[in-house]
Amino acid sequence: MTAPDAGRGIGNGERAAEITTTFVGLPRDSFRILHVSTGNVCRSPITERLTRHLVTDRLGAFLGGGLVVESAGTWGHEGAPMEANAEAVLADFGADASGFVGRELLDEHVIRADLVLTATRDHRAQVISMGHSAGLRTFTLKEFTRLVRAIDPATLPPTSEGVVVRARALVRAAAALRGWLLAPTAEADEVYDPYGAPLPFFQSIGDEIHEALDPVVTALTGVPARM
Repeated sequence: MTAPDAGRGIGNGERAAEITTTFVGLPRDSFRILHVSTGNVCRSPITERLTRHLVTDRLGAFLGGGLVVESAGTWGHEGAPMEANAEAVLADFGADASGFVGRELLDEHVIRADLVLTATRDHRAQVISMGHSAGLRTFTLKEFTRLVRAIDPATLPPTSEGVVVRARALVRAAAALRGWLLAPTAEADEVYDPYGAPLPFFQSIGDEIHEALDPVVTALTGVPARM
């Protein structure tokens, strides 16, 4: 495995990481979301940057600053740029793709994450197999969405207590529901890999990711999407 890039939030580049991987005004008390796919050039970059975009749209850069959003790949293309079609998908949503650099998933990424959202069940299993008590905080993206939809927002801490407190409570509530709210099919929890596919397939995957992220961001921030 290769060493993590200091500018991506691991190792000696902590201050640089605050600038490049999160929102402006990051407080010391933060909540880290790690998106995981295979190569870290298609699905997880889309999910990372779209999460940031949606949170900023709901809360603004300062209030959303407690959420640190990152990504990595189980077979990550270390140092690689995002796929051009993935950038095009993000542009369709008005999200920023600039400055992205792919990276390989390391133990440090899992250790530091408060919530790990994977593209598939295989990715979830790989993260959990790394240890670090990751099981209760690792979900596929669509699995987490399904669980979040079943949580009564009134049972979560109010937004006045801060986004970090609310996010931690959301993960605990989702973990508690996992054994009771199963997927209708195995495929229901999968986001399929568009690597090498034409733009229309990338766009369909982008729509899936956006649809899954919207209720998650609403639950995290307490602010619904603008109509």
